[in-house]
Amino acid sequence: MVLGGWWRAARALRAAAPGEAGAGWRRTSPPGRSCRSLCAGGAPSLSYRELKDLKKTTVLHIDVRERWEIDRFGKIPESINIPLGELVEALQMDPVEFKKQYNQKMPSKSDPVVFSCLAGTRSKQALGFAMSLGFSRVQQYAGGFEDWVKHEPPERK
Repeated sequence: MVLGGWWRAARALRAAAPGEAGAGWRRTSPPGRSCRSLCAGGAPSLSYRELKDLKKTTVLHIDVRERWEIDRFGKIPESINIPLGELVEALQMDPVEFKKQYNQKMPSKSDPVVFSCLAGTRSKQALGFAMSLGFSRVQQYAGGFEDWVKHEPPERK
């Protein structure tokens, strides 16, 4: 199921980048390094304490888990849910549509954005997608929901 969401997002990214196939992946990667290598090693990752402190500022925190996971287990307070399979499309939406769908202001490419998931795998993919779309101040909370609940209870609907 996660692979299906990733595949839809990757296809959407390629479709959004006119010209050669996959151009969106290479656009922000330094010569000789793919997005995959950027995201796998040296990805901007936050600890629980760093995320907690960052939440006191104006950061958009996007949880890329599936909706059923949020409904069943809860969420990190003040995060919004955009499942990974919807992320590329969401980050390219018209700001009015984004606000309508996610009840949050659309982030600009220079706004700080943090991604999280259950344990870091999907948030790492989300980080790569956002970087390939030109977002410059993105980070991930690699410990994800699993780490958060070790420190404090989740928010329930």
